Amino acid sequence: MPLRSALFSQRSLIVTLLVLLACGFLATSLLSYFSSRSAIRDGIINTELPLTSDTVYSEIQKDLIRPVLIASMMAQDTFLRDWVLSGEQDTERMTRYLSEVMGKQDIFTSFFVSDRTRTYYQAKGVLKHVEPGTWRDAWYFRLRELKAPYEINVDLDMANQDSLTVFINYQVHDYQQRFIGAAGVGLSVSSVVKLIDQYQRRYQRAVLFTDAKGKVLLTGSEGGPHGLQVGQSLSDNPELKAMLAEQWVPGEGSHEYHDSENHSHFLNVRHLPELDWYLLVDKRETGVLDRIRHALYLNLAICTMITLVVLALVHAMVRRHQASTEALATLDSLTGLHNRRSFDLLAAQALREARRDNSPLVALLIDLDHFKALNDNHGHLAGDEVLRQFANVLQSSLRQSDILCRWGGEEFIVLLREAEGGQAIEVAEKIRRRTEQLTFSYDNQPLRLTTSIGLSSLQPGDTLHALLTRADRALYRAKQAGRNRVCSDTRHE
Repeated sequence: MPLRSALFSQRSLIVTLLVLLACGFLATSLLSYFSSRSAIRDGIINTELPLTSDTVYSEIQKDLIRPVLIASMMAQDTFLRDWVLSGEQDTERMTRYLSEVMGKQDIFTSFFVSDRTRTYYQAKGVLKHVEPGTWRDAWYFRLRELKAPYEINVDLDMANQDSLTVFINYQVHDYQQRFIGAAGVGLSVSSVVKLIDQYQRRYQRAVLFTDAKGKVLLTGSEGGPHGLQVGQSLSDNPELKAMLAEQWVPGEGSHEYHDSENHSHFLNVRHLPELDWYLLVDKRETGVLDRIRHALYLNLAICTMITLVVLALVHAMVRRHQASTEALATLDSLTGLHNRRSFDLLAAQALREARRDNSPLVALLIDLDHFKALNDNHGHLAGDEVLRQFANVLQSSLRQSDILCRWGGEEFIVLLREAEGGQAIEVAEKIRRRTEQLTFSYDNQPLRLTTSIGLSSLQPGDTLHALLTRADRALYRAKQAGRNRVCSDTRHE
């Protein structure tokens, strides 16, 4: 029962330590993960996305705003206005002017439409005449009524095989601010899309441009966030629709939302006042957190290894401590021999084996003669040293299968397995002779002692108590007969 209780206690200790270590490491790892995750999310929302928007905005200013400035300069150009006011004579002068604008400014196309003659001029000459009610010319009549000085729209360019083109259409007024036509330039949509693709690859974010009503004007070749294409509205996408509420475009600044797969997304919205467009930069959280998630898994793996190593060491220490404790509990601290508690267990086993195999078993009860006088004359330390030396004599006289125990004080007990009466007497006599012939020593003082031994053999029906009682009776007779002798008692009680 004590052994089972100790084993249960050991397992409880190891399980408790395992739980504490696992909880500690898990709490530390998760705290580190969520702290890093929070820091990264804050960095994305407050730093990365705004910086990306700023950078893309700067690129757009360079790539799209510059054509707006060119169109504005054309609308204010005195040559163009004077040429129109003088009756639009010598068409070649206008086409050369438009050709020079294209060449020097490195743009896709340039044009001028006269409001008086409705003639559409471009770098290659007269293209056509604009007509009310024609879908291709709707932009021009829309621009005439526009309060803003210009507009940007995406349309087909008839002068370049109907290539999809981003047009900057600017109103042209005479010196009395009367509308006299429209001038402007065009950029190939494919070139702008390539620019957006470059932005997306460079910054690992989805980029798109919308107008004030949320209509997608420009995005990458593979579409914007969640596959939004040019011409679609933000409200067409269910992931973004919940964020729009009653407005066409989310408010300026950073936003967070979840897609249909419950992945977090961060969205930064910026208004481009020069174009009256909105720039949206979208970043999915999952890819950003992959590194710290891998770090978490690595950290948990390392913590698991450390926990296992610690548990192995603790288990070894507990086992060692348990072995040491068991040794202290079963061994005599002075001589290192088995004590009475250990003897009871070993003797009970030896008794069972002897009965099972019908083999002989002999008990020797050994007592050092006049040991009290030795203690009185030389002190207890001398007595302790003699007991240690006598224990060595006993051990060297016995087989490994025999059981040797310090019974108490100067008394020792031996169980001889599979030893007949004559063999047992020989062993007892050998112990007696060696003790008699040995000179014990303490503090360089020679000490001489003898021993008395009582012997009894196991009889049918014997208990351990009966066996030892007869050995004790034989020892008593040996002392009564003058000590330093072996007496045997094989009578059955």
